[in-house]
Order: sequence, then structure tokens, then C-alpha cells
Amino acid sequence: MNIYSGRIKELRKAMKQEGISYYMIPTADFHQSEYSADYFKEREFFSGFDGSNGTLVVGHDWAGLWTDGRYWIQATQQIKGSGIQLMKMMEPGVPDIPTWLFENMDDGEVLGFDGRCVSRREGAGLAELLAGRNITIKCNEDLGDPIWKDRPLLPCHPMFELSDEQAGESFAEKVGRLRDVMRDNGASYYVCAKLDDLMWLTNLRGNDVECNPVALSYGFFSMDKQIIFVQNDEVTEEIRKTCDKHKIEIMPYGDFDRFLKEFNYMGNVMYDPESVSYGLYLTIKAGIRNCEHLSCHTSPVKLIQAESPITIMKAVKNPVEIRNIRDIYKEDSAAVCRFIYWLTHEADISNITEYDAAVKMDSLRKEIHDFIELSFGTITATGPNAAMMHYEPSADHSAKLKREGMLLMDCGGTYYRGTTDMTRTMALGKVTDEMKKSYTLTAAGNLGLLNASFMKGCTGRNLDILAREPLWAVGSDYKCGTGHGIGYVLNVHEGPQNIRWRFSKGADAVEFLPGMIVSDEPGVYKEGKFGIRIETILICVPKCKTTDGEFLCFDPLTFVPLDKELIDPQYLSDREMAELNEYHRQCREEMLPYFESDKDRDIKQWLIDATEAISK
Repeated sequence: MNIYSGRIKELRKAMKQEGISYYMIPTADFHQSEYSADYFKEREFFSGFDGSNGTLVVGHDWAGLWTDGRYWIQATQQIKGSGIQLMKMMEPGVPDIPTWLFENMDDGEVLGFDGRCVSRREGAGLAELLAGRNITIKCNEDLGDPIWKDRPLLPCHPMFELSDEQAGESFAEKVGRLRDVMRDNGASYYVCAKLDDLMWLTNLRGNDVECNPVALSYGFFSMDKQIIFVQNDEVTEEIRKTCDKHKIEIMPYGDFDRFLKEFNYMGNVMYDPESVSYGLYLTIKAGIRNCEHLSCHTSPVKLIQAESPITIMKAVKNPVEIRNIRDIYKEDSAAVCRFIYWLTHEADISNITEYDAAVKMDSLRKEIHDFIELSFGTITATGPNAAMMHYEPSADHSAKLKREGMLLMDCGGTYYRGTTDMTRTMALGKVTDEMKKSYTLTAAGNLGLLNASFMKGCTGRNLDILAREPLWAVGSDYKCGTGHGIGYVLNVHEGPQNIRWRFSKGADAVEFLPGMIVSDEPGVYKEGKFGIRIETILICVPKCKTTDGEFLCFDPLTFVPLDKELIDPQYLSDREMAELNEYHRQCREEMLPYFESDKDRDIKQWLIDATEAISK
């Protein structure tokens, strides 16, 4: 018996004891975060799948794992032998989880999940849909906890802060903007459960999620009070002084549920249904019911559902953030240029693994003076491994490099000047015509989006075609979005802006605004053969105003040359060729000042050669 099938067997015993027919285990923590600390990796504990997105559904005689196209290859390998069926999200014939449960559960059965790890939107949607079948939901218990005997502790690390000068805006200014939105929505209170939202608002940071500088925390805001709920050991003397200065009250993290249940609500409560858990939502409702009998209430308290106003505030970077971000991306790009030169001109490939290459890249990034941590685990992948979009090598599971094929490297860092992310794919030696064609078309899509001009009001769905069209023209596609936002000394994945062609409620409706940052990362992934991704980070800037309206465009933040060894000019139009040469001119102009010392003259010459204009 596979270790995971054994764990699922124990879970089924607990389900029978609780009268639960199906039990759902999502990826999220109590804050609906994309990436979670080890304490919250219960889905991985029961399935073996460790990707960042996926939900396990366990019945008494069936189990299925839903995940998206980024992880199908990886998930197939990791759940093998567990008895879990892979459910490929958004593939024809594969229903989403609510639909599958509605079609497969019997009337009167019970669905269970930990309500703290499911968003209000998802939980309420399930409850409403399944009520038609007389199916009830039991969400007040974590059935996996007693089975997970060696579960890691809840993470707890000292917090740190950004000065107003680093952040570009004080807490008082930010919370003032939040209260303006609350007034506009008729709300007296705002419940904040989204970790990076609360960190940005308060200018505080933490270390509770690997590669995400956030602290496990909640926020509760009225028109004259602000309370944050954090673990006591997170609060240093400096943090306490800062909170005192801003009149931020600190309460224990574990008291948030009790606080919401016992609070005397004198007005409407506003919350974000994507980040507030279903369990918290039910707690707030219970708290409102508890105080409805008080004579001082002249009108009923309402729950106001709204997308987080903080999310859009932090997505539009202020002038200080933009200046620092532009600065750090140049230094970060220089570190990647050093890596590429080392790999292609100095390293003894025969003695290097994917993991060794990642360690080398990490060491170069750590030399930058205000480095805090990596923004995610560095991905270095060659051959078939590169076809797995989020493959990450380890010391004991890593392929050796050869002077043939390609290396895909996706990497980034968090610094006191910002958070970086970028991907380049480079030739290690002899490459095939198929590789060169795929790389060239990927480059054409990357440059097409980089050079976009578009009217204000456009969303990511309007722009996605610019990156995909060269690949779609030959019947190729990549099973993921094209672009995501990036935080400022925060999470490497940030919304609400994104670039993708599939409809997704909410996020796709967000228009691009000057100051928003987004990745531009088309790719080609051939299972069992190779993977290619080119990721350049862009910032939205004004272009012009005419009688027809206001136009925007993008500036590149990443300045790392594309690999001319992988470019086949026959697949580029004259316009695309000009765009490639112009981008390389910018790379040369921005990067040469970092390689002016005598010890760097070989890298300098490499950069000059790598950015020489090409023609047909």
C-alpha cells in the first residue's frame, strides 16, 4: 500500500465517524493564500502532490485531485500508486468541483471541509448549490489534523517594517484611503484577512510563508480604530513602538474568531469574499446575530461583500515604489547576466546539475546589498524536466547538464527595493530545429506584448492574444496565464491585474492602470522533450492622449538578452526582428554600466556580442 493511500484510508475512517460522505482538502491556509507554510500543506500530506494549486476530494471509495495545466505532468508522477484520480481542470469533459459533487453525491449526504481554508465565495457557492439536493455541509473541523502526527508547528517569526521613505506612503495615508472606500460603501468596519493586503497597508512585513514576506495576521478597521491580530512572538519591541505610534492595537492571532463573535457591531461590515474564509464569514454572521437584540440597534447590520480595496491600491505602485523597483530590476538583471556568462563560458557543464546551477544563481543574487530572501524557489530545468512548468530541482533529485539542449531558469528575489521575477531559456550546446522554432515564436509573442500600445480600459483578456498569436498560428499553446502582477517587497504573484485569455470572474475585469506591474511569460512545453519560457517584467506607463482617447504602453523592467543561438530569423517578421533588436539595444544600454571594471571585461564583451543586431 502506497503511503498516501494509507493516509487516505485513515481519513475515510474519520469521515465515517463524523458522518461525512466526501471530504475536501484545498491548498489554502486560513487566509486563502496562494503559497502556504508547511503547517497548512494537508493536501500534500494526503496526496503527495506538492504544487501550489490543487484540491483533493476524498469519498469512501473514490478520490480525485483537481489541478490546472501547469501541474498535470508533475501531478501524474506524484499521485501514482495512491489511488487518486487526476482531474485536469478546464479540460473538456472534466467538471469543476461543485458540479462534480452535485452530480455524484446522493441526496441527504454530508460534505466536509475545514471552513478556515475555504473562501467565503467558494463555501457559500457550494452550500447554495448543494442545498438543492438536501446535501449539508460540515465545516467546523479539520479531520486531517489527528492523522498528521508530526505536523509542523504554526509558523511564527519576528516581523520587520518598511520605513515611510521606503514604502512611499505612510500607514495613516493608506488607512485614510481605505476608510474613504468604506464610507463610499456604507460600511463602518472592514475585516482584512489577506496577508499581503495587511502587510502593505501597515508597512509591516513578516517571515511566516517561505519566500513571501508576510506574517500570519488579521486586521479589523473601524472609522477610528485599527487592530491587528498576530502571534505574540511575532511582535518585536520595534514593531510594538511602531504600532503604538500609529495607534494600532495588537491582539493575539488566535483571538480573532472570538473577537468577531463577541464584537458589538454598530454598523455595516465590509469584507472580501475571496480572502475571508467561509468559517470567518459564518463567525461574523453569528456575531451580528448575537448583538441584534441590543436596544441601541435602530437598523439591521448588513454584511457588505466587495473586492478588497487594498488589493487595487497596492497594485498601482507609487512613485517611490516605482523608482526603487526600476533600480532593483537592473541590479537583478545584471546578476542574471553574470549567471548566463558563467554557465555558457566558464562552467564545467559535465560536473553541474540543475540544482548546482540554481545554487549558483542564488549566490549571485544574495550578493546584492539589500537582499532579503528569494521570491520563490529557483527553477532550473533541462530536457523533459523543463516541460513541467513549476519543476524545482533539489540536491537529491536533479538532472546533470550537458552541452546540448537548453536550460530554463525562472528565478527572483525580494529586496528592500522590491520583488523580482524573470525567466530566460538558454542554449547549452547543440539544439534542434524544433527547439529553435519554438523559442523564436515564444520570443515573438514576448516582444509583441512588451511593445503593445492599448487604450486605457483594456484588461488582460484584451492583451493576451499578443503573446499567444505567434504560437496559436502554428497550433501551439501553453496551459497557463501569460502574466501576473508582482508585489513591492511582497508576494511574487499579486493581483488583481493579470494577462490570460480564459474568463475568470473578477480578476479579468480589472483594467490596466499606469503603475501596475505585470509579467510577460509565454512558453512552449513539450512533454518528455523540452520546455521553453521567456519572462520579462513590464510596468504600465502612459503613452499619449489624442482625440480618440488615452493610450497606455509598457516599459520593460527586465534587461537580460534573449539567446540569439535559439533565434531562427525565418520565423520573425520584419517588425518582430526590429522589436528584438530594439530590446537588445536597451539591454546593452542598461547593463553595460554594471560591467565596467577590469575583472568584468569578458562579461562586458559577451553582453556586447549578445545584443548585436541580427537580420535575415
